[in-house]
Amino acid sequence: MKNHLVAALAYDSLCTFEFGCVSEVFALHRPELQTEWYQFAVCSLTPHSMRAAGGLHVQCEHDLSLLARADSIIIPGWQGVDVPVPIELTQALSAAAARGARMASICSGVFVLAAAGLLDGKTATTHWRYAADLQRKFPAIRVNQNVLYVDEGNIVTSAGSAAGIDMLLHLVRNDHGDRIANLVARRMVVSGHRDGGQAQYLPRPVLPAGAGGLQILMQQIRAAPGQRYTLATMARIAAVSIRTLQRQFTESTGMPPGAWLIRERIASACELLEETTLSLPQIAEHCGFGSEVSMRHHFRQSIHCSPSRYRRQFGLIRDEVRAQEGEFAIPSTA
Repeated sequence: MKNHLVAALAYDSLCTFEFGCVSEVFALHRPELQTEWYQFAVCSLTPHSMRAAGGLHVQCEHDLSLLARADSIIIPGWQGVDVPVPIELTQALSAAAARGARMASICSGVFVLAAAGLLDGKTATTHWRYAADLQRKFPAIRVNQNVLYVDEGNIVTSAGSAAGIDMLLHLVRNDHGDRIANLVARRMVVSGHRDGGQAQYLPRPVLPAGAGGLQILMQQIRAAPGQRYTLATMARIAAVSIRTLQRQFTESTGMPPGAWLIRERIASACELLEETTLSLPQIAEHCGFGSEVSMRHHFRQSIHCSPSRYRRQFGLIRDEVRAQEGEFAIPSTA
């Protein structure tokens, strides 16, 4: 990995968080690793000052000619899913890919790689909000919205924002091994490894004020997910007919009430796994799964990992933050 050059693309309306993740992983000096680290540079289509999210302005030293000698090229987001990608950029990326450069995208950055034709016939992912747009615009791509990242060899794509960190650590792990990747993760105070196949965690639907009986029903289930809910009891709480309940749920959340109920129970279980030391059987009972076996089944079906693994994953983050409080805390002036 000596002299491995990582090039990140900057552009107008730069996604600051995604770009910051790339810089954090590849740009920092890391003498504690005692290994040859990456060279890092940023390029852009224009030498002029560019806007970045948060009111910042950035200006790059390099133009797109940097891509001709980069070993890895990372696209940290893009201006928008319907913003055309300039031909000079797609040509530079195609030429770099043809000579064997590794490509990676975070979130909407996948649209840049797709515009260059680099994902045709391959599997790719992006933020779940953009998955339908990606499939519509580029039907030759196999879009998988249910994973954190997809490794297709020399092309790696990741889901939204923080999933980019998982992908970047995956690249480091491929280049330097588990020990180095874990050390980098420890310094960043993040989990060392979430599999690419782990599901994206979708938000819990929030209804607007005035949603009436459906909002009352959702609030009651979230407060007491362990109770037994049938379509009849859910309709009674919402003060509507079963047919109306099914229609309103689909219109408001994009899913039928039974699917929403399971997802809500999973969300409640995740909170308890993260924040408590309750046993798995206790959590399964509290959240209405009936048994630990049933809870495991729904976890694997929905987020592609077991409850135990979920607890280990997010428990590691919590424990590591606590363990390093002394190292990172601001000294008291008292």
